[in-house]
Amino acid sequence: MSPVNYEVRLLRSGDESTLERVEPDVFDNPVQPDLAARYLADPNNLLAVAIRDGEVVGMASGLMYLHPDKPLQLFVNEVGVAASCRGQGMGKRLVQALLEQARIRGCTEAWVATELANAPARALYAAMKGAEDADHAVIYTWRLAGLGS
Repeated sequence: MSPVNYEVRLLRSGDESTLERVEPDVFDNPVQPDLAARYLADPNNLLAVAIRDGEVVGMASGLMYLHPDKPLQLFVNEVGVAASCRGQGMGKRLVQALLEQARIRGCTEAWVATELANAPARALYAAMKGAEDADHAVIYTWRLAGLGS
């Protein structure tokens, strides 16, 4: 496999047009322009993208948050890399871009959660010297759309 030439950029408000051309397997669903604009307008949301020939072929998203009893932290929400670009360090570069921006903005810690069976994600985070929490979390979700009272 030949190396992929790409640029990593952190998107900001006004960069929505960058998300007009995205490989289909980078995000879970097609990018919606109105949601992209809202996401990028919030300075606590971080989105690093890898761009090859004008097309987004990778992304990592995160949310900086403050809590009454904890200093500013970064939650790494999602990492997605096009199948044609996997295994070449792109995911690592994207997460590093988020971590560096979080450091610059004053975050004291960053964390991510993934499924136990997600071997590629776990390998990525371990390779980046992330410490796996011994108390594996259990995740609960609530579907809020369409729920009655």
